[in-house]
Amino acid sequence: MSTDTHRDPAEVPIAYMARTRAWYLALGYPEPYRWASLASVPFQPLQKPLSACRLGLVTTAAPVRPDAGDQGPRAPYNGKAKFFEVYAAPTTRPPALGIAHVAIDRAHTTAEDPASYFPLAAYRRAAARGAIGAVADRFYGLPTDRSVRTTTQTHAPKLVELCRADRIDVAVLVPNCPVCHQSVALTAHALEAAGVATVILGCALDIVEHVGVPRLLFSDLPLGNASGPPHDTASQDTIALTGLELLAAATAPRTTWRTAVRWPGAADWRLDYANPDRLTAAELAEKRAEFERVKTERDSQPRARRD
Repeated sequence: MSTDTHRDPAEVPIAYMARTRAWYLALGYPEPYRWASLASVPFQPLQKPLSACRLGLVTTAAPVRPDAGDQGPRAPYNGKAKFFEVYAAPTTRPPALGIAHVAIDRAHTTAEDPASYFPLAAYRRAAARGAIGAVADRFYGLPTDRSVRTTTQTHAPKLVELCRADRIDVAVLVPNCPVCHQSVALTAHALEAAGVATVILGCALDIVEHVGVPRLLFSDLPLGNASGPPHDTASQDTIALTGLELLAAATAPRTTWRTAVRWPGAADWRLDYANPDRLTAAELAEKRAEFERVKTERDSQPRARRD
């Protein structure tokens, strides 16, 4: 059950499913995407105190590759930077990750602070103060895939296998784009069924709750900032620690908490993401051409990397 209450209309979370449906319709794509919705949600209670748990961090961020074009701060959407297989990488050093490959809120998100979308540093601080036993020696990358079948039958089982090998007790999943939120929600089901308690740190409330998950910590921030506003260590720590509190406090699936963290930028940021009403006909035509270019670029990649 969500803890959200009635709020000022200006603070109502974006309805991403409806917004993206209107966006693609305005671009000339009338077939709506079918978001996953699962009737049954597994739930794994904690089996030990958090102070004795090993935490695994799951991200939809991509490893930066020298051959994949611009992947840095303020990069435009870059389909070449996508990855198509689950990966594991060390947490012993800050990884080079980017989110240029997914549909974040580029009007308000620069991605200049990796800690805003990858909370490794925050959870290391949490471990240092004893809020969690340890952060695992590896973190895990989950591809963003529109195919529910691919996520549930290929990516989620592989991620479960990695978490078992690393003896993960609890997993924190951090999505970026709308489809990322669905991918991590589906993967949370597989982890919980395998005995790993999960919490999602997310910004797309409607998508995650539509799928149905054990635990969601919702922060009403632009996509690409699920770990907190950039360069705001206090807010990033608040989100990380509240996620741990939710792991321990939840007693049943479909438990949603909402943080009090607020976006420090323009107050009307919710109006901009994929909103056709904010663009002229000429601008929509440009977006359509850009979409076709990106699609061609993505589909031209070797099939072995796309499957």
